[in-house]
Amino acid sequence: MIKLKWITKDYKMWENIVHVLNWVDLEIKNWDFVSIMWPSWSWKSTLMNIIWMLDVATSWKYIFNWLEITWKKEDELSHIRWKNIGFIFQSYNLISRMSVIKQVMLPLAYQGVSKSKREKIALEALRKVWLEDKVNSKPNELSGWQQQRVSIARALAVNPWMILADEPTGALDTKTGEDIMNLLTKLNEEWKTIVLITHEKDIDAYAKKHILIKDGLIVN
Repeated sequence: MIKLKWITKDYKMWENIVHVLNWVDLEIKNWDFVSIMWPSWSWKSTLMNIIWMLDVATSWKYIFNWLEITWKKEDELSHIRWKNIGFIFQSYNLISRMSVIKQVMLPLAYQGVSKSKREKIALEALRKVWLEDKVNSKPNELSGWQQQRVSIARALAVNPWMILADEPTGALDTKTGEDIMNLLTKLNEEWKTIVLITHEKDIDAYAKKHILIKDGLIVN
């Protein structure tokens, strides 16, 4: 599980100090489906990046699966991140000239997995999101719904303990957004921990636990 304690994050903007997070305490347990609601204009990705170990808080204590990672070096954090966390982006973050299967194989290459094994794992991940017939397609040949499914397959390929989803339906129409959320619900039922950041109440409703952050504070 994850425990974040006494999290603050400040940014210096010109002569001013902006307090983005103010003594946030947060706990996420195995197999939770947690929604973090945040006004769209806020620094919503800051907390997500801290959970993902891409950003460092101004003051904090971070325990990840019983391991305190607060003061670990970047190479150690990178190893923990790639092994345990799958990330789903709002804008898919696909490489335009790369085929679907190679997109999904990419994080496995960073882990040193052999090519034959990468292909097998990637095919299985694509089957889970019903894209086995699109393995050689390029992103511009896919719909938004299909591109986001590629992003989810890429997150699943490393068999992560947790999936972080940052506004995963933000670039999609309502029906496609519902399909994505139903897929995330299914993954949670298959024992994946889901952490979702959104500012949409209908998307927040899919989660089992709900956290509301306003002005850098957890208010509910």
